[in-house]
Amino acid sequence: MAGGLLNQYWVLSLLYVLLMVETVSGARSPATGAYISPQFPASGVNLIPVVDCREVCGLNASDRCGFIRTNPDCRSDGGYLDYLEGIFCHFPPSLLPLAITLYAFWLLYLFLILGVTAAKFFCPNLSAISTTLKLSHNVAGVTFLAFGNGAPDIFSAMVAFSDPRTAGLALGALFGAGVLVTTVVAGGIAILRPFTVASRPFLRDIIFYMVAVFLTFTALYRGKVTLAWALGYLGFYVFYVVTVVLCTWIYQWQQRRSLVYSMPATPEMLSDSEEDLVSSHTSSYDYSEEYRLLLDHETTAQILLRALNPLDSRTWRNKSVYWRALKLFKLPVEFLLLLTVPVVDPDKDDGNWKRPLNCLHLVISPLFLVLTLQSGAYGVYEIGGLFPVWAVVVIAGTALAAVTFFATSNSEPPRLHWLFAFLGFLTSALWINAAATEVVNILRSLGVVFRLSNTVLGLTLMAWGNSIGDAFSDFTLARQGYPRMAFSACFGGIIFNILVGVGLGCLLQISRGHAEVKLEPDGLLVWVLAGTLGLSLVCSLVSVPLQCFQLNKVYGCCLLLFYLTFLVVALLTEFGVIHLKSV
Repeated sequence: MAGGLLNQYWVLSLLYVLLMVETVSGARSPATGAYISPQFPASGVNLIPVVDCREVCGLNASDRCGFIRTNPDCRSDGGYLDYLEGIFCHFPPSLLPLAITLYAFWLLYLFLILGVTAAKFFCPNLSAISTTLKLSHNVAGVTFLAFGNGAPDIFSAMVAFSDPRTAGLALGALFGAGVLVTTVVAGGIAILRPFTVASRPFLRDIIFYMVAVFLTFTALYRGKVTLAWALGYLGFYVFYVVTVVLCTWIYQWQQRRSLVYSMPATPEMLSDSEEDLVSSHTSSYDYSEEYRLLLDHETTAQILLRALNPLDSRTWRNKSVYWRALKLFKLPVEFLLLLTVPVVDPDKDDGNWKRPLNCLHLVISPLFLVLTLQSGAYGVYEIGGLFPVWAVVVIAGTALAAVTFFATSNSEPPRLHWLFAFLGFLTSALWINAAATEVVNILRSLGVVFRLSNTVLGLTLMAWGNSIGDAFSDFTLARQGYPRMAFSACFGGIIFNILVGVGLGCLLQISRGHAEVKLEPDGLLVWVLAGTLGLSLVCSLVSVPLQCFQLNKVYGCCLLLFYLTFLVVALLTEFGVIHLKSV
């Protein structure tokens, strides 16, 4: 248990560092006080009248730009681009459909950036950190792996909670993703490959998730989240991690005990780790061995060019036209990520050590960090009014890179190579945070144009965009014959997303001096969303044991029908067809 507590200490320390990074990168001036209770209310200040930004579409075309620029509710306090000003001030009214189309494509590309960064840079570095810290597979699975898979959801929620006007996006996205994953993804797995679900993990995860949903439902009913409530979210997730570790330890103890009484001649089944070890030894030779002698004689310039090339010629020749088109679409962002984010891979003999590129990372990664914090405001800050911060970072990084370059070799990684995993973790985290900020801003802008609530945008576009990668990976696992693993991932990931997303998002706001975070439900829709998610979980909790934990295609089709019904009800509620009668 001492090792488990130490592992949890490292996990909480890393989450604390991430919270501090997000606090610095997302620091914004307080917005309208209608949603967040300020610690010291302003007095004697001439307040500009605040009008709902969605009213802009009801004005004359000549008045829209001035309304956007003067109305505080339309102001974007974070991000690099002002999307509302771009639509109403830089595009003529006749080209509004073109502007919306361009924004839609940019939104898709932002989701692509989130997926590529999380899958190829954020997750590998988290895996390297967990290996360096010697975390057990169980702790790593419910902490670092869940954090890597849910990174887009977590950062989107934290960014959305940082602005009271977009808090509905966070709630809609977290609840919407929960409904989507527990119905469409889980139902799709059952349709693709009927299977028998693991009973105890299923009951454990669904009960924990129901409690997390109930906590959020209660917070909405109370209309606020205090410091104790935010810490309660994070504490409940720590309790979930401890429960997973204890359950796994008890299960393994029972398995070892049963093996003692087994027949000596009975062949024993290999555990997952033993099978991985055997498979790694039996398949340790691959085609790259044929090129090892050639790679050892590469020059420094050749190593740099190969490391910065996101396209492998042999893979390119063996792939389909659709894969090639998507790869060409991803090449620019993959090149920028390779240039700015170091990746440590413990599974490789050299740990993915690329001497010239890693030395270049010591200059570019810190520069990227300071230019990303608060949308670059800290990077251009001048020390003493003379020397900018970015120049100091470049000089210090260049000196460290020069020492590293001359003290290391191309063939052997240095002893402190594992530190690059932490640098890559921070850099990729800020990449995801920057992309998530732009996603939240562009979704809010689309909501203003179409007069949609943040909740419906969160449960549709944001939930779909953040969950589509997990859905495809789970469907792939099911096709490959691992439906139980894919089904377990449905519930394990969303528990992390809702507890850590709401907990860290609200804690971030409270850490900026606010006494509490106000949560004002965006009409009837948010209650429909929360009720649907709760009903979905209750139905699964009752129906799955009644089926003896055997999930078939009929059950999967029922889940898909449930989601379609929910989507229709949500849209009818949004457009006022379903509404509460006024007394």
